Amino acid sequence: MATVLQNDKILLRPHQVVDIEPLFAAVRESIAEISPWLPWCHAAFSKDELAGFIEVSRNGWVDGSQYQFAIFDMASSTALGGISLNHIAKSNRLANMGYWVRTSATGRGIATEAARLVARYGFGELGLTRIEIAAIPENVASRRVAERVGAKFEAVARNRMVMHGRAYDAALYSLVPGDVVG
Repeated sequence: MATVLQNDKILLRPHQVVDIEPLFAAVRESIAEISPWLPWCHAAFSKDELAGFIEVSRNGWVDGSQYQFAIFDMASSTALGGISLNHIAKSNRLANMGYWVRTSATGRGIATEAARLVARYGFGELGLTRIEIAAIPENVASRRVAERVGAKFEAVARNRMVMHGRAYDAALYSLVPGDVVG
């Protein structure tokens, strides 16, 4: 689990137990903006939930079922959010990519930079041939990240995501090797 991805702005690495406090602060700051799109981010989100997530994340690296990264600012080491490759279908060499960035760091290209790094990792190191990004159509910020990284819009897939106990349509984007820009 020593995988570290970085550029001049950000550092991505697998979650560690020491990340609980800084990531918890990032989540708490961002609940109002993130909760409509990510059901795990709710008003009662707790450190215990985050600790459980970090344990699942670390186990995912071991068994190859998911690759979750914490995002940090290179200059300040501030926790900025998270990004992952999950829902991996090994036989078809595809995965889903999901990401979030703390409210105070949005609008700075953090999610786009992280998505580029993780897509290159997925294609180069994991041998993926397709990465999907699915977002509720109204989640304009996530859709713009997908577009800026080079993902192609394919469709609005009906009932593609279930959140808050309800099925939602999702704007579906795909990346294949060679698509990643920047």
